[in-house]
Amino acid sequence: MQGRPAGAAPPAIELRGISKAFGPVQANKDIHIRVEKGTIHGIIGENGAGKSTLMSILYGFYRADSGEILINGQRTDIPDSQAAIRAGIGMVFQHFKLVQNFSVLENVILGAEAGRLLKPSVSRARGLLKQLATDFGLNVDPDALIEDLSVGHQQRVEILKALYREADILILDEPTGVLTPSEADHLFRILRGLRDEGKTIILITHKLREIMEVTESVSVMRRGEMVATVRTAETGPPELAELMVGRKVLLRVNKRPATPGPVVLDVKGLRVVDSMGVERLRGIDLQVRAGEILGIAGVAGNGQSELLEALAGLRAGEGEATLAGQPLDMTGQTADGQTRRASGVAHVPEDRQRRGLVMDFFAWENTALGYHHDPAYNRGRFWMDNAAMIRTAQTYMTDFDVRPPNPALTAESFSGGNQQKLVLAREIERSPELLLVGQPTRGVDIGAIEFIHQRIIDLRDAGKAVLLVSVELDEIMALSDRIAVMFDGRIMGERLPEATDEGELGLMMAGMTGKGAA
Repeated sequence: MQGRPAGAAPPAIELRGISKAFGPVQANKDIHIRVEKGTIHGIIGENGAGKSTLMSILYGFYRADSGEILINGQRTDIPDSQAAIRAGIGMVFQHFKLVQNFSVLENVILGAEAGRLLKPSVSRARGLLKQLATDFGLNVDPDALIEDLSVGHQQRVEILKALYREADILILDEPTGVLTPSEADHLFRILRGLRDEGKTIILITHKLREIMEVTESVSVMRRGEMVATVRTAETGPPELAELMVGRKVLLRVNKRPATPGPVVLDVKGLRVVDSMGVERLRGIDLQVRAGEILGIAGVAGNGQSELLEALAGLRAGEGEATLAGQPLDMTGQTADGQTRRASGVAHVPEDRQRRGLVMDFFAWENTALGYHHDPAYNRGRFWMDNAAMIRTAQTYMTDFDVRPPNPALTAESFSGGNQQKLVLAREIERSPELLLVGQPTRGVDIGAIEFIHQRIIDLRDAGKAVLLVSVELDEIMALSDRIAVMFDGRIMGERLPEATDEGELGLMMAGMTGKGAA
């Protein structure tokens, strides 16, 4: 490794020979990386490549088996997160570490109180939050409860927590995995502002567009090893994708034209009112045919979630709906997820951890969820055939390339992309007549995105109907055979992908146009 020029400032971070194993699994193997001060440095790789493990070592959640950490040129021992904070390191996790019924102010000072009395800490924090909001555009009401904030504002609170603790180095782990495109753009403006003030940012992501847009340099990890570090301006998405996966990756969806058949799902006048009395769906009419994908585009919070949940039998509504000509109960009186599955409806929820999986259940238990009444899983009236479930899970994990392919691991042991594959395998392998799928590639790496897209298209080509909800416009454009745009609980219009563009769809998503249908 080359030394730095005489008189040059040391890098903000230098990791030398970092290795970490969990039993037989080598998560990190002899990692070397330098991150220069005042830059945004990307770290990319497939799920399970070792990115988060490496950053967890830097933040003190894990101790490396070997290697050393240098902060600003000084060898630094980081046995725990408190040591990392003292070294000027802050971390914003993919799944936020916030107390939902605490205020913003209380979350910021939690664990960093100045002495026994809270009043001085609260007063100091309030003044500092105001200053940080001015300096970095991190505007958020200090007295608001976390549970009342949008995901984007909750993320700002996590950044504020780190800055309150005087972090000069910020690690962000998949920060846009739960953000809308507009929220992601605002986050990037914040990160550039932090960089311009001399902060060093490490951005862990699998999204190549984000790497190209916001970083100066990028390191690529594959199967626990660091395979390359390059200047962002000197590379491009195809090269980075190949480095990540170890093969050429198709960065577009390869599908033939659809051949739609009979109407599978027919919805008329669907309305949903939530527990607060707010009308979330305002008379939805739509049809999905066999052998086609209907994509629902829209900014999160405009009724897409309620549409999926109502159709999946998880939320009561009013209106009419039929599946292959047979009525579906939309009132909630007899409808539930189990009844829907029995009628041929499969559902991949938008939030895999809260609605798709039981995180402390084994993988084999999760792949049977919702289908545990299947005769193949039962021995007599009171006994379940666990061995049959394990065999099925093993098949699913092999077919969907779940890593590691071990049914005896709990769901929380898998990366986000592999958790998503478990849910998709459970629902798609049953060959449903209608697949309801929400945010299919949220928080998923590029290799898995290609795989997931192909499995959805394969289901369409098998003559099944697919209703797709995604906030990623490029995903909607690539997968859909027809696109319906939702705004404020209504469908603003339909378009054919080849007859529209992201500009027109964006206007419709804002409620500014949408007359007629394609």
